[in-house]
Amino acid sequence: MAAPADSTTPFGGAPAEAYRVVARRYRPQRFDELVGQEHVARGLSGAIESRRIGHAYLFTGARGVGKTSAARIFAKALECATGPAAEPCNHCDNCSAISAGQDVDVVEIDAASNRGIDEIRTLRQNVAVRPARGRFKIYIIDEVHMLTREAFNALLKTLEEPPGHVKFVLCTTEPEKLPITILSRCQRFDFVTVDAPAIARRLGQIVTAEGATVTDGALELIARRAAGSMRDSQSLLEQLLGSSAGAISVDDVHAVIGTGREERIGALVGAIAGRDPAAALAALDASLAGGADPGGVLEQLLAALRDCLVASVGCGPALLLQGDGVGIDLAATGRLLGTETILAMLQILDQSLSRMRTSGHAGVLAEMAVVRLARLDDLDQLASAVERIAQQAATAPPPPRVAPSALPRPTIANPPVAAETRQKKTTDLTGGADAPAVAVEPVAPPQPRQALPTAAGERVPTQTTPAPPPPALPSDPLAAWEACGEAVGGLAADFVAMAGRVAWVDDVLDVSFPAEATTAVAFLSRPEMVAALNRALSAGAGRPLRHRIRQEPKVAVKPLARGSSAAGGAERVADEPAAPPPAAGRSQAALLRETLDHPLVMQARSLFDAAIRKVEQGRVRAPVVEPTPVEALELGAGEPPLPDDDTIDHAADGNDVG
Repeated sequence: MAAPADSTTPFGGAPAEAYRVVARRYRPQRFDELVGQEHVARGLSGAIESRRIGHAYLFTGARGVGKTSAARIFAKALECATGPAAEPCNHCDNCSAISAGQDVDVVEIDAASNRGIDEIRTLRQNVAVRPARGRFKIYIIDEVHMLTREAFNALLKTLEEPPGHVKFVLCTTEPEKLPITILSRCQRFDFVTVDAPAIARRLGQIVTAEGATVTDGALELIARRAAGSMRDSQSLLEQLLGSSAGAISVDDVHAVIGTGREERIGALVGAIAGRDPAAALAALDASLAGGADPGGVLEQLLAALRDCLVASVGCGPALLLQGDGVGIDLAATGRLLGTETILAMLQILDQSLSRMRTSGHAGVLAEMAVVRLARLDDLDQLASAVERIAQQAATAPPPPRVAPSALPRPTIANPPVAAETRQKKTTDLTGGADAPAVAVEPVAPPQPRQALPTAAGERVPTQTTPAPPPPALPSDPLAAWEACGEAVGGLAADFVAMAGRVAWVDDVLDVSFPAEATTAVAFLSRPEMVAALNRALSAGAGRPLRHRIRQEPKVAVKPLARGSSAAGGAERVADEPAAPPPAAGRSQAALLRETLDHPLVMQARSLFDAAIRKVEQGRVRAPVVEPTPVEALELGAGEPPLPDDDTIDHAADGNDVG
């Protein structure tokens, strides 16, 4: 029986389940095989050689740049039978087991699926166990930023002071999500994206090892499409190797990744540079007709305009990423368009690509973007014109200074007259009867005075036109006040009508309310009501005005003592509250019914959608009356006065609503 084919050989007749993809079979196994990460390899190798090996390392960088591969190489260098060595031998049992992922002392943890505190507690318990056969117990935690906050807190102490045989290697693509307490406990290595020429060289080595045929243009296109990720380029190469029977060309790559041919992208750039929207749309349609994706075509256009931008600022051909397949000179096109115009074009493309990711009509958005690019004005000429104007203004000579003695002396204008003509009386000395007694002499209207130039070149007016007099105050202040209430409306109109005395004091409308109008004064004294009333008052008078609200003091009648003389009448005492009458003893139900029937309460309930919870008995205030001598005698006789209708209504208003 023939020996089975090596499972690592893709075309040796091995079973399908034994086949490993290109990215796994050609994973770097030594530090010198890391592409584009020479600084990381030098730092880790130097730490091993100098025996300054830390207990925690943090590898950060984009996807597919070699973070996990470097962690495995570092673990092999520490566990190698000939080590710790700067480079692993890849022949001993430890190196082979780590490469195959079967070493019990090297534990790889996916933090995306083991992100809770329970998994970290298990890890803390296992770190105390010594390694089975190696020197160290190494934990490689991939995508460590996916751990929860509680898991990070549980890991802190172990990460800071682990046992001597434990090493941690944390890998992440988003280091900004890690707590600062984790970052401060690790040695950080930042993995950079791999440049396109390095990716193309590595892909050429893989193609040679696979025995396939891929053109150099196709390798360069794959490398540019990978955007700095080695794993992405190897996955795309794997797809092309499986779908193409013969040699792989540029057209095969365009068909797989959904982009247009480079010469069509060049035609599109030329049409945009020539300000021809029709030709630009035709070039876009030709690219899409070949099976390209609208987003992919705009990304190609973005890359081409990027090279134009680099050339427009004076960079050399070494920084250009596009090849000669576009068919036009991108450097010359960049110098023709100008930097400002290319920057505006790149912004338009970026916004269009962002909208296309969430839109269902990507083709229309791509056509809109192309038309906008072709119709874009030359912004560099506009910027140059603005710069020239600014320079001319800066270099212009200052205006000549004029000596004060050289200034023309101002002429005094004639005082204004009330009419176009002025009558001048003359006296007839001859005494003739036919001589006219009055002669009319026409007088020209006064000319406005001219402004005089100053030494600095400014003109100072010598006479200003007097401002027109302000409109007169309304003759009826009470009517003006009531008109303000009507203009504001609502409760304000009702409360405004309760004013007792209204008068003008200069430009201030002085409004006096009686002592019992406490609610009206409180409502009209709100800041928003004061502003509204001032606006209404100023609008009605045609000039800025304001008002002032005052409340008259409370006045009560103090009865005379028994036996006093009635000739003196009753004594009026200001700001002295009257003695409350004895409680009426009404029930809560009666007070509630009386309150519900009150008009202000009804309006407040409908306005604020409120409900009455409790009604408290209010105090009855004594009415303000002018006592007559007869009433003074009656009060002096000790007979209690009978309340009138106003007193009864006021007592009902005194019920407080809770």
